[in-house]
Amino acid sequence: MLQRAVDITADIAPLPGSSPADDYERVTAIVAFISRRWRQQPSVEDIAAHVGLTATQVHQLFRRWAGLTPKAFLQAVTLDAAKRMVRDTPSLLDAAYELGLSGPGRLHDLFVTHEAMSPGEWKSGGAGLAMTYGFHPSPFGEAIVVTTPRGLAGLGFVDSGDRVSALADMQSRWRNAAFKPDQAATAPVATRVFDPARWSAEEPLRIVLIGTDWEVRVWEALLAIPMGRAATYTGIAEKVCTARAARAVGAAVGKNPISFVVPCHRVIGKSGALTGYHWGLTRKQAMLGWELGRTG
Repeated sequence: MLQRAVDITADIAPLPGSSPADDYERVTAIVAFISRRWRQQPSVEDIAAHVGLTATQVHQLFRRWAGLTPKAFLQAVTLDAAKRMVRDTPSLLDAAYELGLSGPGRLHDLFVTHEAMSPGEWKSGGAGLAMTYGFHPSPFGEAIVVTTPRGLAGLGFVDSGDRVSALADMQSRWRNAAFKPDQAATAPVATRVFDPARWSAEEPLRIVLIGTDWEVRVWEALLAIPMGRAATYTGIAEKVCTARAARAVGAAVGKNPISFVVPCHRVIGKSGALTGYHWGLTRKQAMLGWELGRTG
Protein backbone atom coordinates (compact mmCIF):
# COMPACT_ATOMS: atom_id res chain seq x y z
CA MET A 1 0.00 0.00 0.00
CA LEU A 2 0.97 3.55 -0.11
CA GLN A 3 3.31 4.88 2.39
CA ARG A 4 4.21 8.53 2.08
CA ALA A 5 7.45 9.96 1.35
CA VAL A 6 5.07 12.50 2.80
CA ASP A 7 2.83 9.72 3.93
CA ILE A 8 0.43 9.19 1.04
CA THR A 9 -1.50 6.51 2.87
CA ALA A 10 -1.79 7.59 6.43
CA ASP A 11 -5.48 6.80 6.05
CA ILE A 12 -4.65 3.20 5.11
CA ALA A 13 -2.89 2.11 8.29
CA PRO A 14 -2.31 -1.65 8.47
CA LEU A 15 -4.09 -3.94 10.87
CA PRO A 16 -2.30 -4.42 14.21
CA GLY A 17 0.75 -6.61 13.68
CA SER A 18 0.54 -6.30 9.89
CA SER A 19 2.43 -4.34 7.27
CA PRO A 20 0.76 -2.37 4.46
CA ALA A 21 1.89 -5.13 2.08
CA ASP A 22 0.11 -7.74 4.23
CA ASP A 23 -3.08 -5.70 4.14
CA TYR A 24 -2.87 -5.28 0.37
CA GLU A 25 -2.67 -9.06 0.02
CA ARG A 26 -5.78 -9.36 2.20
CA VAL A 27 -7.60 -6.73 0.14
CA THR A 28 -6.77 -8.50 -3.13
CA ALA A 29 -8.00 -11.76 -1.62
CA ILE A 30 -11.25 -10.03 -0.63
CA VAL A 31 -11.66 -8.51 -4.10
CA ALA A 32 -10.97 -11.86 -5.78
CA PHE A 33 -13.45 -13.66 -3.51
CA ILE A 34 -16.19 -11.10 -4.12
CA SER A 35 -15.52 -11.18 -7.86
CA ARG A 36 -15.84 -14.97 -8.00
CA ARG A 37 -18.83 -15.20 -5.70
CA TRP A 38 -20.89 -12.11 -6.53
CA ARG A 39 -23.78 -14.19 -7.87
CA GLN A 40 -24.15 -15.76 -4.40
CA GLN A 41 -24.00 -12.30 -2.76
CA PRO A 42 -21.68 -13.45 0.06
CA SER A 43 -22.03 -11.82 3.47
CA VAL A 44 -19.23 -10.02 5.27
CA GLU A 45 -19.02 -13.08 7.52
CA ASP A 46 -18.45 -15.30 4.46
CA ILE A 47 -15.71 -12.99 3.24
CA ALA A 48 -14.11 -12.85 6.69
CA ALA A 49 -14.01 -16.64 6.96
CA HIS A 50 -12.30 -16.86 3.58
CA VAL A 51 -9.48 -14.44 4.45
CA GLY A 52 -9.06 -15.43 8.10
CA LEU A 53 -10.23 -12.18 9.67
CA THR A 54 -13.21 -11.15 11.75
CA ALA A 55 -16.17 -9.49 10.06
CA THR A 56 -15.30 -6.26 11.86
CA GLN A 57 -11.71 -6.37 10.62
CA VAL A 58 -12.85 -6.98 7.03
CA HIS A 59 -15.32 -4.12 7.19
CA GLN A 60 -12.79 -1.68 8.68
CA LEU A 61 -9.89 -2.74 6.45
CA PHE A 62 -11.84 -2.55 3.21
CA ARG A 63 -13.56 0.72 4.05
CA ARG A 64 -10.24 2.29 5.02
CA TRP A 65 -8.64 1.09 1.80
CA ALA A 66 -11.40 1.72 -0.78
CA GLY A 67 -13.62 4.27 0.92
CA LEU A 68 -16.63 1.98 0.71
CA THR A 69 -17.83 -1.17 2.47
CA PRO A 70 -17.36 -4.71 1.13
CA LYS A 71 -21.13 -4.82 0.55
CA ALA A 72 -21.01 -1.65 -1.57
CA PHE A 73 -18.10 -3.07 -3.56
CA LEU A 74 -20.05 -6.29 -4.08
CA GLN A 75 -22.89 -4.24 -5.52
CA ALA A 76 -20.46 -2.39 -7.77
CA VAL A 77 -19.06 -5.52 -9.40
CA THR A 78 -22.39 -7.17 -10.15
CA LEU A 79 -23.40 -7.50 -13.77
CA ASP A 80 -26.28 -5.08 -13.29
CA ALA A 81 -23.94 -2.36 -12.06
CA ALA A 82 -21.60 -2.94 -14.99
CA LYS A 83 -24.51 -2.73 -17.42
CA ARG A 84 -25.55 0.58 -15.93
CA MET A 85 -22.04 1.89 -16.50
CA VAL A 86 -22.19 0.76 -20.12
CA ARG A 87 -25.64 2.27 -20.61
CA ASP A 88 -24.27 5.71 -19.79
CA THR A 89 -21.22 5.39 -22.01
CA PRO A 90 -22.38 6.94 -25.31
CA SER A 91 -23.59 10.20 -23.80
CA LEU A 92 -20.52 10.50 -21.57
CA LEU A 93 -18.09 10.03 -24.44
CA ASP A 94 -20.14 12.27 -26.72
CA ALA A 95 -20.08 15.01 -24.10
CA ALA A 96 -16.35 14.65 -23.57
CA TYR A 97 -15.60 14.95 -27.28
CA GLU A 98 -18.08 17.77 -27.86
CA LEU A 99 -16.34 19.76 -25.14
CA GLY A 100 -13.01 19.24 -26.87
CA LEU A 101 -11.59 17.16 -24.07
CA SER A 102 -9.73 14.74 -26.33
CA GLY A 103 -7.01 17.09 -27.57
CA PRO A 104 -3.55 17.78 -26.15
CA GLY A 105 -3.76 19.63 -22.86
CA ARG A 106 -7.17 18.26 -21.80
CA LEU A 107 -7.66 17.72 -18.08
CA HIS A 108 -9.45 14.74 -16.59
CA ASP A 109 -9.92 13.62 -13.03
CA LEU A 110 -6.18 13.18 -12.52
CA PHE A 111 -5.60 16.63 -14.06
CA VAL A 112 -3.28 15.22 -16.69
CA THR A 113 -1.77 17.00 -19.66
CA HIS A 114 -0.24 14.87 -22.35
CA GLU A 115 1.86 14.90 -25.46
CA ALA A 116 2.80 12.17 -27.92
CA MET A 117 6.26 11.18 -29.04
CA SER A 118 6.89 11.68 -32.75
CA PRO A 119 6.43 8.71 -35.14
CA GLY A 120 10.19 8.73 -35.64
CA GLU A 121 10.85 8.44 -31.91
CA TRP A 122 8.41 5.54 -31.71
CA LYS A 123 9.92 3.74 -34.70
CA SER A 124 13.40 4.08 -33.26
CA GLY A 125 12.30 2.20 -30.16
CA GLY A 126 13.26 5.12 -27.95
CA ALA A 127 16.85 5.25 -29.19
CA GLY A 128 18.71 7.95 -27.28
CA LEU A 129 15.84 8.36 -24.82
CA ALA A 130 16.87 8.49 -21.14
CA MET A 131 14.31 6.85 -18.85
CA THR A 132 14.43 6.63 -15.07
CA TYR A 133 12.49 4.05 -13.08
CA GLY A 134 11.69 3.23 -9.49
CA PHE A 135 9.49 0.90 -7.45
CA HIS A 136 6.93 2.42 -5.11
CA PRO A 137 4.01 1.32 -2.92
CA SER A 138 0.48 2.02 -4.22
CA PRO A 139 -3.10 1.11 -3.29
CA PHE A 140 -2.87 -1.70 -5.85
CA GLY A 141 0.39 -3.34 -4.88
CA GLU A 142 3.94 -2.30 -5.65
CA ALA A 143 4.16 -0.12 -8.76
CA ILE A 144 6.95 0.53 -11.22
CA VAL A 145 7.09 4.16 -12.35
CA VAL A 146 9.02 5.18 -15.48
CA THR A 147 9.75 8.82 -16.29
CA THR A 148 11.51 10.85 -18.96
CA PRO A 149 12.55 14.51 -18.81
CA ARG A 150 9.22 15.23 -20.54
CA GLY A 151 7.01 13.45 -18.03
CA LEU A 152 5.58 10.09 -16.88
CA ALA A 153 6.01 7.47 -19.62
CA GLY A 154 5.22 4.19 -17.87
CA LEU A 155 3.36 2.82 -14.89
CA GLY A 156 2.89 -0.87 -14.19
CA PHE A 157 2.63 -3.24 -11.25
CA VAL A 158 4.81 -5.88 -9.62
CA ASP A 159 3.29 -9.29 -8.92
CA SER A 160 4.71 -11.79 -6.43
CA GLY A 161 7.67 -9.51 -5.76
CA ASP A 162 8.97 -10.05 -9.31
CA ARG A 163 10.52 -6.67 -10.05
CA VAL A 164 12.67 -8.15 -12.84
CA SER A 165 9.61 -9.07 -14.91
CA ALA A 166 7.92 -5.73 -14.22
CA LEU A 167 10.99 -3.87 -15.45
CA ALA A 168 11.37 -6.18 -18.46
CA ASP A 169 7.77 -5.46 -19.41
CA MET A 170 8.50 -1.73 -19.51
CA GLN A 171 11.83 -2.17 -21.31
CA SER A 172 10.16 -4.26 -24.02
CA ARG A 173 8.06 -1.23 -24.98
CA TRP A 174 11.10 0.94 -25.71
CA ARG A 175 13.78 -1.56 -26.63
CA ASN A 176 16.49 1.00 -27.44
CA ALA A 177 15.97 3.42 -24.56
CA ALA A 178 18.44 3.69 -21.69
CA PHE A 179 16.80 2.74 -18.37
CA LYS A 180 18.38 3.97 -15.14
CA PRO A 181 17.12 3.27 -11.59
CA ASP A 182 16.40 6.44 -9.64
CA GLN A 183 13.95 6.09 -6.76
CA ALA A 184 14.41 9.69 -5.69
CA ALA A 185 13.40 11.00 -9.13
CA THR A 186 10.32 8.81 -9.52
CA ALA A 187 9.00 9.04 -5.93
CA PRO A 188 7.36 12.48 -6.35
CA VAL A 189 5.55 11.20 -9.46
CA ALA A 190 4.25 8.15 -7.61
CA THR A 191 2.99 10.42 -4.86
CA ARG A 192 1.20 12.65 -7.38
CA VAL A 193 -0.45 9.70 -9.13
CA PHE A 194 -1.83 7.84 -6.13
CA ASP A 195 -2.74 10.65 -3.73
CA PRO A 196 -6.08 12.26 -4.74
CA ALA A 197 -5.24 15.25 -2.55
CA ARG A 198 -2.47 16.04 -5.06
CA TRP A 199 -4.74 16.00 -8.13
CA SER A 200 -4.79 19.68 -8.98
CA ALA A 201 -5.56 21.67 -12.12
CA GLU A 202 -2.96 24.19 -10.96
CA GLU A 203 -0.27 21.49 -11.02
CA PRO A 204 -1.17 19.06 -13.83
CA LEU A 205 0.70 15.78 -14.19
CA ARG A 206 2.47 15.62 -17.54
CA ILE A 207 2.53 12.28 -19.33
CA VAL A 208 4.25 11.17 -22.51
CA LEU A 209 2.43 8.77 -24.82
CA ILE A 210 4.78 6.56 -26.80
CA GLY A 211 3.03 4.45 -29.44
CA THR A 212 1.71 4.33 -32.99
CA ASP A 213 -0.66 7.04 -34.16
CA TRP A 214 -3.57 4.59 -33.75
CA GLU A 215 -2.56 3.59 -30.23
CA VAL A 216 -2.17 7.22 -29.15
CA ARG A 217 -5.64 8.05 -30.51
CA VAL A 218 -7.12 5.19 -28.49
CA TRP A 219 -5.23 6.20 -25.34
CA GLU A 220 -6.47 9.76 -25.74
CA ALA A 221 -10.01 8.37 -25.89
CA LEU A 222 -9.37 6.54 -22.61
CA LEU A 223 -8.51 9.87 -20.99
CA ALA A 224 -12.05 11.04 -21.80
CA ILE A 225 -13.67 8.38 -19.58
CA PRO A 226 -14.64 9.99 -16.26
CA MET A 227 -13.67 8.34 -12.99
CA GLY A 228 -16.49 6.16 -11.71
CA ARG A 229 -17.71 5.40 -15.24
CA ALA A 230 -16.85 2.90 -17.95
CA ALA A 231 -16.69 2.69 -21.74
CA THR A 232 -16.90 -0.25 -24.12
CA TYR A 233 -14.43 -1.21 -26.81
CA THR A 234 -17.12 -0.60 -29.41
CA GLY A 235 -17.99 2.80 -27.96
CA ILE A 236 -14.35 3.89 -28.14
CA ALA A 237 -14.01 2.49 -31.67
CA GLU A 238 -16.99 4.55 -32.83
CA LYS A 239 -15.27 7.70 -31.61
CA VAL A 240 -11.81 6.90 -32.89
CA CYS A 241 -12.74 5.33 -36.20
CA THR A 242 -15.61 2.88 -36.72
CA ALA A 243 -17.45 0.37 -34.55
CA ARG A 244 -15.90 -2.39 -36.65
CA ALA A 245 -12.52 -1.49 -35.18
CA ALA A 246 -13.44 -2.70 -31.69
CA ARG A 247 -10.92 -5.55 -31.88
CA ALA A 248 -8.13 -3.17 -32.87
CA VAL A 249 -9.16 -0.89 -30.01
CA GLY A 250 -8.83 -3.85 -27.65
CA ALA A 251 -5.30 -4.48 -28.87
CA ALA A 252 -4.33 -0.84 -28.36
CA VAL A 253 -5.91 -0.77 -24.89
CA GLY A 254 -3.85 -3.84 -23.99
CA LYS A 255 -0.64 -2.02 -24.97
CA ASN A 256 -1.30 1.03 -22.80
CA PRO A 257 1.98 1.58 -20.90
CA ILE A 258 0.61 4.00 -18.28
CA SER A 259 -1.76 2.01 -16.10
CA PHE A 260 -4.30 3.81 -13.92
CA VAL A 261 -3.40 7.30 -15.18
CA VAL A 262 -4.47 6.39 -18.72
CA PRO A 263 -7.52 4.50 -17.42
CA CYS A 264 -7.68 1.34 -19.51
CA HIS A 265 -9.22 -0.32 -16.44
CA ARG A 266 -12.42 1.63 -17.21
CA VAL A 267 -12.98 -0.25 -20.48
CA ILE A 268 -15.37 -3.20 -20.22
CA GLY A 269 -17.22 -5.53 -22.58
CA LYS A 270 -20.50 -4.55 -24.22
CA SER A 271 -22.32 -7.08 -22.03
CA GLY A 272 -20.94 -5.46 -18.89
CA ALA A 273 -18.24 -8.12 -18.39
CA LEU A 274 -15.02 -6.65 -17.05
CA THR A 275 -12.93 -8.65 -19.58
CA GLY A 276 -9.15 -8.90 -19.26
CA TYR A 277 -6.47 -6.54 -18.01
CA HIS A 278 -2.72 -6.59 -18.60
CA TRP A 279 -2.01 -6.26 -14.87
CA GLY A 280 -4.66 -8.75 -13.73
CA LEU A 281 -8.45 -8.74 -13.59
CA THR A 282 -8.48 -8.63 -9.78
CA ARG A 283 -6.41 -5.44 -9.87
CA LYS A 284 -8.81 -3.96 -12.45
CA GLN A 285 -11.74 -4.68 -10.16
CA ALA A 286 -9.83 -3.22 -7.21
CA MET A 287 -9.19 0.00 -9.16
CA LEU A 288 -12.85 0.37 -10.09
CA GLY A 289 -13.87 -0.20 -6.47
CA TRP A 290 -11.27 2.25 -5.17
CA GLU A 291 -12.54 4.90 -7.59
CA LEU A 292 -16.17 4.18 -6.72
CA GLY A 293 -15.33 4.92 -3.09
CA ARG A 294 -14.20 8.39 -4.15
CA THR A 295 -17.02 9.22 -6.55
CA GLY A 296 -20.05 7.30 -5.28
